[in-house]
Amino acid sequence: MPERSAPKGAAEPRPAATVMLLRPASAGAGGVAGESGMEVLLMRRVRSMGFAPGAHVFPGGLVDERDADGGPPWTGPSPDEWARVLGTDVRMARALVCAAVRETFEETGVLLASAPVAAGAPATTLDTGTEEWERDRSGLVDRSRSFTEVLSRRGLVVRTEWLRAWSRWITPRVEPRRFDTWFFAAELPPGQEPRYVGGEADLTRWTDPSEAVAAWEEGRMPMLPPTVVSCRELAACRTLEGVRTARRDIVPIEPDVRDVGGQTRIVTPDGAHYPLPKPNATP
Repeated sequence: MPERSAPKGAAEPRPAATVMLLRPASAGAGGVAGESGMEVLLMRRVRSMGFAPGAHVFPGGLVDERDADGGPPWTGPSPDEWARVLGTDVRMARALVCAAVRETFEETGVLLASAPVAAGAPATTLDTGTEEWERDRSGLVDRSRSFTEVLSRRGLVVRTEWLRAWSRWITPRVEPRRFDTWFFAAELPPGQEPRYVGGEADLTRWTDPSEAVAAWEEGRMPMLPPTVVSCRELAACRTLEGVRTARRDIVPIEPDVRDVGGQTRIVTPDGAHYPLPKPNATP
């Protein structure tokens, strides 16, 4: 299977973070349910987007320079510990964790943060749907406010213990837009609900991961290979407890683009292959 020729001076992949936001399957408003299954939040990108138009994706986006420099208050694993888990230096680890939390808030209104609490105590519930919070969210989107500034002013800490490192995907070298994306899993904080905030997505939906894969296989839900693989992995875990206890080794996964049986396909290192998305939509 010949590999498509990579252009000279292949684009350098830009660091990014994405979050698989999860809730119990029977959750509904308020997020209260048992452990019978789970749902993952998927967003459909608007068709005018240059990258992955019309694809269903997890919330996430590029690392901002200030994600590494601000040093926001947080609880849970230290930046040094995150660096060991993510396979990066400390500065990049801090940036990736902050980008994961910031981008999730920007795109869904869900904030993986709380007021400081004693060890073992329940987190305070945040109402991020107010006009004041919306001003902060909009300020993060247009970069007029930094993530550290917003958290510090409100006396909040990033709850990094709510995040679980899941995988790392790098765009094939042949693509003009390349991303080095770390995937995280996180459970929906109590009392919070995602909301439609416009921008890059025109639809937000909770979906059983196995049903999402089935819809993709039937051509009803366009997804990029990293999203398909991640949904399959979540489905194999079956429950939130399964996700919490799953063993994950974070190693870079960089697919190739090859000719398979006369068709151009995205081929992952394990030999699985996927249809090539529309132009500018490759992961």
